[in-house]
Amino acid sequence: MFGETQMPSSPQCGGKAPALSVCEARQTLLDAVAPVAGWEQVPVRSALGRVLRRDVIAPFDVPAYDNSAMDGFAARAADLTAEENRLDVVGTAYAGGAFSGLVGPGQAVRVMTGAVLPRGADTVVMHEAARVEGHGVILPAVPKPGQNVRRAGEDLAACGPALLAGRRVGPAELGLLASLGLAEVEVHRRPRVAFFSTGDELASIGRPLGPGEVYDSNRYTLYGALTCMGLEVLDLGVVRDDPAALELAFREAAAQADAIVTTGGVSVGEADYVREIMARLGEVRFWRIDIKPGRPMAFGRLGGAWLFGLPGNPVAVLVGFYQIVKDALHRLQGLDPCPSARASRSPATAPFASSPGGANFPGASCSRSRASGGCACPVTRVRACCVP
Repeated sequence: MFGETQMPSSPQCGGKAPALSVCEARQTLLDAVAPVAGWEQVPVRSALGRVLRRDVIAPFDVPAYDNSAMDGFAARAADLTAEENRLDVVGTAYAGGAFSGLVGPGQAVRVMTGAVLPRGADTVVMHEAARVEGHGVILPAVPKPGQNVRRAGEDLAACGPALLAGRRVGPAELGLLASLGLAEVEVHRRPRVAFFSTGDELASIGRPLGPGEVYDSNRYTLYGALTCMGLEVLDLGVVRDDPAALELAFREAAAQADAIVTTGGVSVGEADYVREIMARLGEVRFWRIDIKPGRPMAFGRLGGAWLFGLPGNPVAVLVGFYQIVKDALHRLQGLDPCPSARASRSPATAPFASSPGGANFPGASCSRSRASGGCACPVTRVRACCVP
């Protein structure tokens, strides 16, 4: 499953290769990743948040018949040419029913929103513009036939695509599927993503901190981000800065998941082993991006799983995930990724220092950092919305 070759000595792994731009890194991921194999047919309600495997074809016209777009009176436009036109009201058409007769010259039918347009009529005048007098109605002139009428097939034509493959099913799509009478739909299998943090200084929440420790917040950030995307997540916890423990974690993750996301251990510190183990067990496609924060970021493959190694800095995790990783995971889901930026940046409340070069995403100042880029600060200026 894994290769056992030693880490290459090329500049890509030796620290002297130029860092990729954000666009280059994102495109490298998109070119490499393909949708996961496998699909399932699920009840419509269970399709919420899932990605369609194939086009959904409309089995009939929507609307299925010409109907009134509002409450009013259906008539012939030829009878509505004067400023005021008196017509005889010959019946009523309700939603869910139809007027059985034919609208002739000088006649009108009271119609409700959604009612079938009576035969012979071609126009609907809204109730507010009409004046009822006895058994008749006074209607104003209309500029042309078809006013306030929804034509059959106006929204969707029978045998045409209603929803395209690769689209995520949201509330609106769910309603559309139901409106077509579809009880089940085919969706891509949910990709499974394993994630863990690395670092001897990381402590689990719920217990006091020891000397030199910080709470592991990155796993909770990743849990939220991955869950919001509708992925199946596997939390492998915290892995210590030990080569044997890291290798075991990588092997376990690759055996169970389609993708792996790690935080920490991808920099150049003496205890940063992630990139080295990646290269030995699989392959490293790149490990430096021209972005601040988050320059050290590894991308590669372990067995059948794609691996995304993010820095340990919490702000860099957010920036790297939403700017680079999320599009690749969308592709894994079968979605066409959106090219727009994934992280939203709040205006800074004070000036911040930035070194020249690279894409800058200013975030909170850190009160404590480690060699691999971790910090103990809360994220205060970089926000990421829970948007699939």
